[in-house]
Amino acid sequence: MKYLPKTARGVASVFLLIGMSAAHAYEQPITARFTADSSKPHENKFTNTTPVSGYCAEYPSWCGTSIFSIRVPISFNSTGPIQANHADYRQGAMFNVPVNWRTAQVRHSVTGETENVEVRFIGVGTRYRLYRQVTDLVGGESSILAAHAKLWGGTTWTYPSGPCQTQSTNAAYSGTHFGVFWRTPSAGVCTKQTRYLIPQFKYEFLDFAYELRTPNPLGMSSGLYTGSLVYGMGPRRDIDMGDVMVPWDSVLNFNFRLTVQHALKVDIPPGGNRVELAPQDGWQAWLSRGRAPTRLFRDQTFRISSSARFKMNLECQYTIGNTCAIWDGSGHSAPVDVSVSLPHGLTDDSGRAVKRRPLLRDGSGTTLFRPGFYVDYKPGTLHFEISQANAAQMVAEGDGTYSGNVTVVWDSDI
Repeated sequence: MKYLPKTARGVASVFLLIGMSAAHAYEQPITARFTADSSKPHENKFTNTTPVSGYCAEYPSWCGTSIFSIRVPISFNSTGPIQANHADYRQGAMFNVPVNWRTAQVRHSVTGETENVEVRFIGVGTRYRLYRQVTDLVGGESSILAAHAKLWGGTTWTYPSGPCQTQSTNAAYSGTHFGVFWRTPSAGVCTKQTRYLIPQFKYEFLDFAYELRTPNPLGMSSGLYTGSLVYGMGPRRDIDMGDVMVPWDSVLNFNFRLTVQHALKVDIPPGGNRVELAPQDGWQAWLSRGRAPTRLFRDQTFRISSSARFKMNLECQYTIGNTCAIWDGSGHSAPVDVSVSLPHGLTDDSGRAVKRRPLLRDGSGTTLFRPGFYVDYKPGTLHFEISQANAAQMVAEGDGTYSGNVTVVWDSDI
Protein backbone atom coordinates (compact mmCIF):
# COMPACT_ATOMS: atom_id res chain seq x y z
CA MET A 1 0.00 0.00 0.00
CA LYS A 2 1.12 3.60 -0.63
CA TYR A 3 0.20 6.75 1.23
CA LEU A 4 0.79 10.12 -0.33
CA PRO A 5 0.28 13.21 1.83
CA LYS A 6 0.50 16.47 -0.02
CA THR A 7 1.74 19.19 2.30
CA ALA A 8 0.15 22.62 1.98
CA ARG A 9 2.88 25.20 1.88
CA GLY A 10 4.00 28.17 -0.21
CA VAL A 11 3.52 31.90 -0.44
CA ALA A 12 2.96 34.01 -3.54
CA SER A 13 2.99 37.79 -3.83
CA VAL A 14 0.45 40.17 -5.35
CA PHE A 15 0.13 43.90 -4.72
CA LEU A 16 -3.20 45.67 -5.08
CA LEU A 17 -2.80 49.41 -5.62
CA ILE A 18 -5.34 52.15 -6.08
CA GLY A 19 -4.97 54.03 -9.34
CA MET A 20 -4.07 57.46 -7.94
CA SER A 21 -0.87 59.44 -8.04
CA ALA A 22 1.50 59.22 -5.09
CA ALA A 23 1.04 62.96 -4.48
CA HIS A 24 -2.56 62.37 -3.35
CA ALA A 25 -2.57 58.88 -1.85
CA TYR A 26 -0.50 57.38 0.94
CA GLU A 27 -0.08 53.59 0.91
CA GLN A 28 0.09 51.89 4.32
CA PRO A 29 0.75 48.12 4.43
CA ILE A 30 -1.14 46.13 7.09
CA THR A 31 0.33 42.64 7.40
CA ALA A 32 -0.71 39.57 9.35
CA ARG A 33 0.41 35.95 9.35
CA PHE A 34 -0.90 32.58 10.40
CA THR A 35 1.55 29.72 10.81
CA ALA A 36 0.44 26.45 12.35
CA ASP A 37 2.12 26.07 15.74
CA SER A 38 2.14 22.65 17.38
CA SER A 39 2.98 24.23 20.75
CA LYS A 40 -0.25 26.28 20.63
CA PRO A 41 -2.74 24.07 18.79
CA HIS A 42 -5.82 25.99 19.97
CA GLU A 43 -4.52 29.46 19.07
CA ASN A 44 -5.85 29.59 15.54
CA LYS A 45 -5.59 33.29 14.83
CA PHE A 46 -3.55 35.61 12.68
CA THR A 47 -0.66 37.46 14.27
CA ASN A 48 -0.44 41.13 13.37
CA THR A 49 3.05 41.58 11.90
CA THR A 50 2.72 45.26 10.96
CA PRO A 51 5.67 47.18 12.45
CA VAL A 52 4.65 49.44 15.32
CA SER A 53 5.60 53.10 14.88
CA GLY A 54 4.61 56.43 16.34
CA TYR A 55 3.27 56.78 19.86
CA CYS A 56 3.38 53.12 20.89
CA ALA A 57 6.95 52.82 19.63
CA GLU A 58 7.95 55.85 21.71
CA TYR A 59 5.96 54.86 24.81
CA PRO A 60 5.53 51.06 24.66
CA SER A 61 4.75 50.77 28.38
CA TRP A 62 1.64 52.90 27.89
CA CYS A 63 0.34 50.83 24.99
CA GLY A 64 1.17 47.31 26.21
CA THR A 65 0.45 44.39 23.90
CA SER A 66 -3.13 45.25 22.99
CA ILE A 67 -2.71 48.65 21.29
CA PHE A 68 -0.81 49.08 18.01
CA SER A 69 -0.02 52.43 16.49
CA ILE A 70 1.26 53.52 13.11
CA ARG A 71 2.71 56.90 12.22
CA VAL A 72 2.21 58.07 8.66
CA PRO A 73 3.98 61.16 7.29
CA ILE A 74 0.78 62.94 6.38
CA SER A 75 0.74 66.57 7.50
CA PHE A 76 -2.25 68.89 7.87
CA ASN A 77 -1.74 72.62 7.30
CA SER A 78 -4.05 75.50 8.13
CA THR A 79 -5.49 77.41 5.21
CA GLY A 80 -5.62 80.58 7.32
CA PRO A 81 -5.49 81.82 10.90
CA ILE A 82 -7.42 80.07 13.65
CA GLN A 83 -9.47 82.74 15.36
CA ALA A 84 -9.62 83.06 19.12
CA ASN A 85 -12.85 81.74 20.71
CA HIS A 86 -14.23 80.62 17.34
CA ALA A 87 -17.89 79.63 17.60
CA ASP A 88 -17.83 76.94 14.91
CA TYR A 89 -15.59 74.05 15.97
CA ARG A 90 -14.92 73.26 12.31
CA GLN A 91 -12.97 76.51 12.13
CA GLY A 92 -10.49 75.33 14.75
CA ALA A 93 -8.80 72.19 16.00
CA MET A 94 -10.99 69.08 15.70
CA PHE A 95 -10.57 65.36 15.11
CA ASN A 96 -13.13 62.95 13.68
CA VAL A 97 -11.79 59.51 12.74
CA PRO A 98 -13.53 56.27 11.60
CA VAL A 99 -13.99 54.40 14.89
CA ASN A 100 -16.65 52.04 13.52
CA TRP A 101 -15.69 48.78 11.84
CA ARG A 102 -14.94 48.95 8.11
CA THR A 103 -14.78 45.83 5.94
CA ALA A 104 -12.24 45.05 3.22
CA GLN A 105 -12.23 42.01 0.97
CA VAL A 106 -8.96 40.15 0.55
CA ARG A 107 -8.37 37.74 -2.33
CA HIS A 108 -6.05 34.74 -2.64
CA SER A 109 -3.32 35.50 -5.15
CA VAL A 110 -3.67 32.13 -6.93
CA THR A 111 -7.09 30.59 -6.27
CA GLY A 112 -9.11 33.80 -6.17
CA GLU A 113 -10.82 32.80 -2.91
CA THR A 114 -12.06 35.78 -0.90
CA GLU A 115 -12.35 36.56 2.80
CA ASN A 116 -13.21 39.66 4.80
CA VAL A 117 -10.96 41.73 7.05
CA GLU A 118 -12.33 44.38 9.41
CA VAL A 119 -10.52 47.37 10.89
CA ARG A 120 -11.34 50.35 13.07
CA PHE A 121 -9.48 53.30 14.60
CA ILE A 122 -9.13 53.14 18.37
CA GLY A 123 -6.74 56.05 18.82
CA VAL A 124 -5.41 59.14 17.08
CA GLY A 125 -2.45 61.42 17.67
CA THR A 126 -0.21 64.05 16.18
CA ARG A 127 2.20 66.85 17.07
CA TYR A 128 1.01 70.37 16.44
CA ARG A 129 3.30 73.22 15.39
CA LEU A 130 2.63 76.88 16.15
CA TYR A 131 5.44 78.59 14.16
CA ARG A 132 5.71 81.16 16.98
CA GLN A 133 6.70 80.63 20.60
CA VAL A 134 3.62 79.73 22.61
CA THR A 135 4.69 82.16 25.33
CA ASP A 136 4.57 84.96 22.76
CA LEU A 137 1.10 83.93 21.58
CA VAL A 138 -0.47 84.00 25.04
CA GLY A 139 1.74 86.67 26.68
CA GLY A 140 2.62 86.98 30.34
CA GLU A 141 3.46 83.30 30.88
CA SER A 142 7.00 82.12 31.48
CA SER A 143 6.30 78.37 31.77
CA ILE A 144 6.10 76.68 28.37
CA LEU A 145 3.72 73.96 29.60
CA ALA A 146 1.49 76.49 31.33
CA ALA A 147 1.48 78.59 28.13
CA HIS A 148 0.27 75.60 26.07
CA ALA A 149 -2.51 75.08 28.59
CA LYS A 150 -3.43 78.78 28.57
CA LEU A 151 -3.61 78.77 24.77
CA TRP A 152 -6.40 76.21 24.92
CA GLY A 153 -8.42 77.57 27.81
CA GLY A 154 -6.59 76.09 30.78
CA THR A 155 -5.76 72.50 29.76
CA THR A 156 -3.20 71.16 27.31
CA TRP A 157 -3.97 68.72 24.54
CA THR A 158 -3.18 65.90 26.92
CA TYR A 159 -6.80 66.27 28.03
CA PRO A 160 -9.24 66.13 25.09
CA SER A 161 -12.90 66.99 24.86
CA GLY A 162 -15.77 65.00 23.45
CA PRO A 163 -15.57 61.20 23.15
CA CYS A 164 -11.76 61.16 22.99
CA GLN A 165 -9.95 60.03 26.12
CA THR A 166 -6.45 60.59 27.50
CA GLN A 167 -4.14 57.67 26.69
CA SER A 168 -1.41 58.88 29.05
CA THR A 169 -0.01 62.06 30.51
CA ASN A 170 3.23 61.65 28.56
CA ALA A 171 3.61 64.58 26.20
CA ALA A 172 6.65 65.79 24.29
CA TYR A 173 6.55 69.55 23.91
CA SER A 174 8.65 72.63 23.22
CA GLY A 175 7.98 76.30 22.78
CA THR A 176 6.43 75.66 19.36
CA HIS A 177 5.34 72.01 19.48
CA PHE A 178 3.09 69.72 21.49
CA GLY A 179 2.64 65.95 20.99
CA VAL A 180 -0.57 64.13 21.80
CA PHE A 181 -2.24 60.74 21.52
CA TRP A 182 -5.90 60.12 22.37
CA ARG A 183 -8.03 57.01 22.58
CA THR A 184 -11.21 57.06 20.47
CA PRO A 185 -13.62 54.59 22.11
CA SER A 186 -16.75 55.86 20.35
CA ALA A 187 -17.83 57.94 17.39
CA GLY A 188 -17.92 61.70 17.64
CA VAL A 189 -15.95 64.89 17.15
CA CYS A 190 -13.14 65.80 19.56
CA THR A 191 -12.38 69.50 19.71
CA LYS A 192 -10.04 72.03 21.31
CA GLN A 193 -10.94 75.75 21.23
CA THR A 194 -8.11 78.27 21.24
CA ARG A 195 -8.40 81.39 23.39
CA TYR A 196 -5.81 83.27 21.33
CA LEU A 197 -5.28 83.94 17.67
CA ILE A 198 -3.03 81.35 15.99
CA PRO A 199 -1.74 82.86 12.72
CA GLN A 200 -0.45 79.54 11.32
CA PHE A 201 -1.01 75.98 12.50
CA LYS A 202 0.18 72.53 11.42
CA TYR A 203 -0.13 68.85 12.33
CA GLU A 204 3.25 67.40 11.42
CA PHE A 205 2.14 63.76 11.07
CA LEU A 206 -0.76 61.44 11.76
CA ASP A 207 -0.59 58.72 14.40
CA PHE A 208 -3.39 56.21 14.67
CA ALA A 209 -4.06 53.10 16.68
CA TYR A 210 -6.23 50.44 15.11
CA GLU A 211 -7.89 47.14 15.85
CA LEU A 212 -7.92 44.33 13.29
CA ARG A 213 -10.42 41.48 12.93
CA THR A 214 -9.20 38.71 10.65
CA PRO A 215 -11.00 35.63 9.27
CA ASN A 216 -10.56 32.09 10.56
CA PRO A 217 -7.31 30.88 8.97
CA LEU A 218 -8.33 27.23 9.26
CA GLY A 219 -10.91 27.83 6.55
CA MET A 220 -8.41 29.49 4.21
CA SER A 221 -5.94 28.11 1.71
CA SER A 222 -2.20 28.47 2.13
CA GLY A 223 -0.76 31.48 0.39
CA LEU A 224 -1.16 35.24 0.26
CA TYR A 225 -4.41 37.20 0.45
CA THR A 226 -4.37 40.88 -0.54
CA GLY A 227 -6.85 43.72 -0.61
CA SER A 228 -7.26 47.42 0.11
CA LEU A 229 -9.39 49.74 2.19
CA VAL A 230 -9.55 53.39 1.19
CA TYR A 231 -10.00 56.28 3.63
CA GLY A 232 -10.64 59.78 2.35
CA MET A 233 -8.89 62.57 4.25
CA GLY A 234 -9.94 66.19 4.51
CA PRO A 235 -12.99 68.24 5.45
CA ARG A 236 -16.10 66.05 6.01
CA ARG A 237 -14.35 62.92 4.81
CA ASP A 238 -13.41 59.74 6.70
CA ILE A 239 -10.49 61.39 8.51
CA ASP A 240 -11.77 64.90 9.17
CA MET A 241 -9.68 67.58 10.91
CA GLY A 242 -12.12 70.43 10.20
CA ASP A 243 -12.47 73.01 7.49
CA VAL A 244 -9.24 74.87 8.27
CA MET A 245 -6.80 71.95 8.44
CA VAL A 246 -6.14 70.44 5.00
CA PRO A 247 -4.04 67.27 4.54
CA TRP A 248 -1.07 66.93 2.21
CA ASP A 249 -2.46 63.59 0.98
CA SER A 250 -6.18 63.24 0.31
CA VAL A 251 -6.33 59.43 0.52
CA LEU A 252 -4.99 56.88 2.99
CA ASN A 253 -4.92 53.32 1.62
CA PHE A 254 -4.64 50.32 3.90
CA ASN A 255 -3.06 47.57 1.79
CA PHE A 256 -3.70 44.25 3.52
CA ARG A 257 -1.35 41.28 3.14
CA LEU A 258 -2.50 38.16 5.00
CA THR A 259 -0.16 35.19 4.77
CA VAL A 260 -1.43 31.70 5.58
CA GLN A 261 1.05 28.87 6.06
CA HIS A 262 -0.68 25.61 6.85
CA ALA A 263 0.73 22.24 7.85
CA LEU A 264 -0.43 18.85 6.58
CA LYS A 265 1.70 15.87 7.55
CA VAL A 266 0.84 12.18 7.70
CA ASP A 267 3.11 9.62 9.34
CA ILE A 268 2.74 5.87 8.76
CA PRO A 269 4.57 3.58 11.21
CA PRO A 270 7.42 1.43 9.88
CA GLY A 271 6.04 -1.43 7.81
CA GLY A 272 2.65 0.23 7.57
CA ASN A 273 2.86 0.41 3.80
CA ARG A 274 2.44 -3.37 3.62
CA VAL A 275 -1.09 -4.40 4.57
CA GLU A 276 -1.98 -8.10 4.92
CA LEU A 277 -5.67 -8.90 5.06
CA ALA A 278 -6.62 -11.73 7.42
CA PRO A 279 -9.68 -13.22 9.19
CA GLN A 280 -10.75 -12.04 12.64
CA ASP A 281 -8.74 -14.63 14.58
CA GLY A 282 -6.01 -15.19 12.02
CA TRP A 283 -5.49 -17.81 9.35
CA GLN A 284 -4.69 -20.66 11.74
CA ALA A 285 -8.07 -20.40 13.45
CA TRP A 286 -9.80 -20.45 10.07
CA LEU A 287 -7.87 -23.52 8.94
CA SER A 288 -8.67 -25.42 12.13
CA ARG A 289 -12.37 -24.67 11.89
CA GLY A 290 -12.61 -25.61 8.22
CA ARG A 291 -14.99 -22.86 7.21
CA ALA A 292 -14.72 -19.69 5.19
CA PRO A 293 -13.84 -16.51 7.11
CA THR A 294 -16.61 -13.97 7.62
CA ARG A 295 -14.37 -11.27 6.22
CA LEU A 296 -10.75 -10.34 5.59
CA PHE A 297 -9.57 -7.07 7.07
CA ARG A 298 -6.76 -4.98 8.50
CA ASP A 299 -6.83 -1.68 10.41
CA GLN A 300 -3.76 0.45 9.80
CA THR A 301 -3.10 3.37 12.13
CA PHE A 302 -1.43 6.62 11.10
CA ARG A 303 -0.59 9.95 12.72
CA ILE A 304 -1.81 13.22 11.21
CA SER A 305 -0.90 16.86 11.87
CA SER A 306 -3.11 19.34 10.09
CA SER A 307 -4.22 22.96 10.17
CA ALA A 308 -5.35 22.75 6.55
CA ARG A 309 -8.48 21.68 4.76
CA PHE A 310 -7.87 18.55 2.73
CA LYS A 311 -9.55 15.84 0.70
CA MET A 312 -8.87 12.14 0.31
CA ASN A 313 -9.20 9.61 -2.47
CA LEU A 314 -7.75 6.37 -3.85
CA GLU A 315 -5.44 5.51 -6.69
CA CYS A 316 -5.41 1.84 -7.72
CA GLN A 317 -3.24 -0.65 -9.55
CA TYR A 318 -6.34 -2.78 -10.21
CA THR A 319 -9.90 -1.50 -10.13
CA ILE A 320 -13.42 -2.81 -9.73
CA GLY A 321 -16.04 -0.11 -10.11
CA ASN A 322 -15.26 2.84 -7.87
CA THR A 323 -12.79 1.06 -5.62
CA CYS A 324 -9.50 -0.81 -5.75
CA ALA A 325 -9.04 -4.53 -6.20
CA ILE A 326 -6.47 -7.22 -5.56
CA TRP A 327 -5.64 -9.90 -8.15
CA ASP A 328 -4.28 -13.44 -8.03
CA GLY A 329 -2.47 -13.29 -11.38
CA SER A 330 -4.73 -15.86 -13.08
CA GLY A 331 -7.82 -13.76 -13.75
CA HIS A 332 -9.48 -13.73 -10.33
CA SER A 333 -9.90 -10.46 -8.45
CA ALA A 334 -11.74 -9.12 -5.42
CA PRO A 335 -12.73 -5.56 -4.44
CA VAL A 336 -11.14 -4.00 -1.36
CA ASP A 337 -13.34 -1.67 0.67
CA VAL A 338 -11.22 1.15 2.12
CA SER A 339 -12.47 3.64 4.70
CA VAL A 340 -10.93 6.17 7.07
CA SER A 341 -11.50 7.33 10.64
CA LEU A 342 -10.02 10.71 11.53
CA PRO A 343 -9.10 12.00 15.01
CA HIS A 344 -11.10 14.49 17.06
CA GLY A 345 -10.80 17.98 15.61
CA LEU A 346 -11.16 16.90 11.98
CA THR A 347 -14.69 16.86 10.57
CA ASP A 348 -16.40 16.76 7.22
CA ASP A 349 -17.92 19.81 5.56
CA SER A 350 -21.09 19.41 7.64
CA GLY A 351 -19.20 19.32 10.91
CA ARG A 352 -19.71 15.58 11.45
CA ALA A 353 -17.07 13.29 12.91
CA VAL A 354 -15.32 11.06 10.37
CA LYS A 355 -15.74 7.39 11.33
CA ARG A 356 -15.23 4.65 8.76
CA ARG A 357 -15.91 7.06 5.92
CA PRO A 358 -15.59 5.12 2.60
CA LEU A 359 -12.67 6.14 0.37
CA LEU A 360 -13.48 5.89 -3.32
CA ARG A 361 -11.58 6.45 -6.53
CA ASP A 362 -13.69 9.47 -7.49
CA GLY A 363 -13.33 10.99 -4.02
CA SER A 364 -17.09 11.27 -3.45
CA GLY A 365 -17.90 11.78 0.23
CA THR A 366 -14.33 12.78 1.08
CA THR A 367 -13.89 15.98 -0.93
CA LEU A 368 -13.51 18.22 2.13
CA PHE A 369 -12.28 17.62 5.66
CA ARG A 370 -11.60 20.62 7.86
CA PRO A 371 -9.84 21.19 11.20
CA GLY A 372 -11.64 22.83 14.10
CA PHE A 373 -8.21 23.55 15.57
CA TYR A 374 -4.66 22.61 14.75
CA VAL A 375 -4.58 18.82 15.05
CA ASP A 376 -1.07 17.87 16.10
CA TYR A 377 0.17 14.29 15.58
CA LYS A 378 -3.14 12.61 16.46
CA PRO A 379 -3.98 8.99 15.55
CA GLY A 380 -6.33 8.01 12.74
CA THR A 381 -7.12 4.68 11.13
CA LEU A 382 -7.35 3.30 7.60
CA HIS A 383 -9.72 0.35 7.38
CA PHE A 384 -9.14 -2.27 4.63
CA GLU A 385 -11.75 -5.00 4.23
CA ILE A 386 -12.97 -7.71 1.86
CA SER A 387 -16.60 -8.61 2.51
CA GLN A 388 -17.72 -12.10 3.50
CA ALA A 389 -19.21 -12.84 0.07
CA ASN A 390 -16.04 -11.82 -1.75
CA ALA A 391 -13.85 -13.66 0.77
CA ALA A 392 -15.87 -16.85 0.21
CA GLN A 393 -15.45 -16.47 -3.54
CA MET A 394 -11.70 -16.06 -3.17
CA VAL A 395 -11.52 -19.28 -1.16
CA ALA A 396 -13.66 -21.13 -3.70
CA GLU A 397 -11.43 -20.00 -6.56
CA GLY A 398 -8.35 -21.63 -5.11
CA ASP A 399 -5.40 -21.03 -2.80
CA GLY A 400 -3.55 -18.39 -4.82
CA THR A 401 -2.11 -15.19 -3.39
CA TYR A 402 -3.94 -11.95 -4.15
CA SER A 403 -2.06 -8.66 -4.25
CA GLY A 404 -2.33 -5.13 -5.57
CA ASN A 405 -1.28 -1.57 -4.85
CA VAL A 406 -3.74 0.78 -3.18
CA THR A 407 -2.61 4.39 -2.85
CA VAL A 408 -4.34 6.60 -0.28
CA VAL A 409 -3.99 10.31 -1.02
CA TRP A 410 -4.33 13.19 1.44
CA ASP A 411 -4.59 16.29 -0.73
CA SER A 412 -4.66 19.87 0.59
CA ASP A 413 -5.14 21.33 -2.88
CA ILE A 414 -8.82 22.16 -2.34
